[in-house]
Amino acid sequence: MTLFDGPPPVRERSLTRRTLAGMWAIVIAVTVLVVLTFLPTAYVIQRPGPVYDTIGTAESADGDPQPLIEIAGTETFPTEGTLDLTTVQVVGNRERTPSWFELALAWLDPSRAVVPIDAVFPQGVTTEQREEQNAVLMVDSQAEATAAALSELGYDVGATVEVADLAGDDAPAAGLIEPGDRILSANGTDVTDATQLREVIQDGGGEPVQIVYERDGEQGTVRITPEEGEVQGEQAWLIGITLTTAFDFPFDVKIQLDNVGGPSAGMMFALGIVDVLTPGAINGGEAVAGTGTIAADGTVGPIGGIRQKLYGARDAGAEWFLAPESNCNEVVGHVPAGLHVFSVGTLDDSLAALEGISSGDVDDLATCTG
Repeated sequence: MTLFDGPPPVRERSLTRRTLAGMWAIVIAVTVLVVLTFLPTAYVIQRPGPVYDTIGTAESADGDPQPLIEIAGTETFPTEGTLDLTTVQVVGNRERTPSWFELALAWLDPSRAVVPIDAVFPQGVTTEQREEQNAVLMVDSQAEATAAALSELGYDVGATVEVADLAGDDAPAAGLIEPGDRILSANGTDVTDATQLREVIQDGGGEPVQIVYERDGEQGTVRITPEEGEVQGEQAWLIGITLTTAFDFPFDVKIQLDNVGGPSAGMMFALGIVDVLTPGAINGGEAVAGTGTIAADGTVGPIGGIRQKLYGARDAGAEWFLAPESNCNEVVGHVPAGLHVFSVGTLDDSLAALEGISSGDVDDLATCTG
């Protein structure tokens, strides 16, 4: 007699707790990744942008090559090597921010930076408005660069300071100063650039400022009481006007570069103009890149995105880089291999650095140190 009609049943083996935990971990990780991919962020990414040779050519809006610097009405000379201006590209805007996954990849890339969106796209400013502002800054930068270069070469550039716009109907200067007015003096000090006017206003500590202006060939005098406000994160006394400097150049200097905005190419434009107007190659035929704003008096100012510009220059083949000395704290520890960086504070410093590079004597040139 048998107890079973067939073989004994096989008991199904249940999953272990460890296996179940692993499966749930994978499901949760995938879910989080999907959520983070589409969840809005409050950051944008800065990465190296295109590099342009100021003594070379760039593609025009029509797709044809055109010189970045074109000078008519005086003698010009051949150039050698490169004097590259560097740029930064921004990934993302208020309409479309990078995903958390993109941010994670950027954090791991030394050539990229993750920055708060408000630092690049201020509240209330659209992408189109930002591009328009940067285009205006580029035009002003080109004029300042031309003035700095020609002044360095001994030309009179006839600088005058004019009111470009008012900050609004409630600005301290509203009803007293108009766009197009030429500012002649402030509190008895002749005004030949915007920096002078700002210094006079700040020195007054909020006291009324007496301004002499010229409108339609006639002079006038007004007293404007500044109001305290914030400029680039710092408190300052303001009268609510935007200034531009007009120049009377002895010949035509045309700078042509589409789709690039901001003032940070000023120094490299000035060097390019000097190179075109002087015999020989001021860079010794070397591949040199750089960045920095420039004022008509030759002062080189700080810029943003210096780390990305260093990598962009290296990737474009530059061996030498000129950086504003005021950016040195961001340069130290972030120079890519194969690139030599010198710090400059003026156009004279930049020309001295190029002379050292040209002669091979760079030991005494200023560098960024910790």
